Amino acid sequence: MNRIPKIRNLIAVVTLCSIAPITTAQDNDSEIEHLLTAVGSSNCVFVRNGTRHTAESAESHLRMKYGKTRRYIDNAEEFITKLASESSWTGKPYTLDCPDKEEQVTKDWLFVQLNEYRADN
Repeated sequence: MNRIPKIRNLIAVVTLCSIAPITTAQDNDSEIEHLLTAVGSSNCVFVRNGTRHTAESAESHLRMKYGKTRRYIDNAEEFITKLASESSWTGKPYTLDCPDKEEQVTKDWLFVQLNEYRADN
């Protein structure tokens, strides 16, 4: 019985499976980086625990949080829901006050940004 074709198929499958997570991780990193940059360049006021912060300060804060918890975040959706939507201290939702718009929860704003990014890429 010739086992070489079976072994080759097994090696091909294992190789493909090991490559897929790397691509996904790179996609996740680019999506999260896009979200962080979008916050920083938004010209919105970021409201965290009742205190207003500049967009640049908000980006910096979210980068700090992400840097500390990155290993627990598997994708952009988790970044939004677990990290960028509410205070880890108080549980209060973050909001964004953008020019010419109603104040909105950051979670909703980030999901719009993510969907637009995905549609363009």
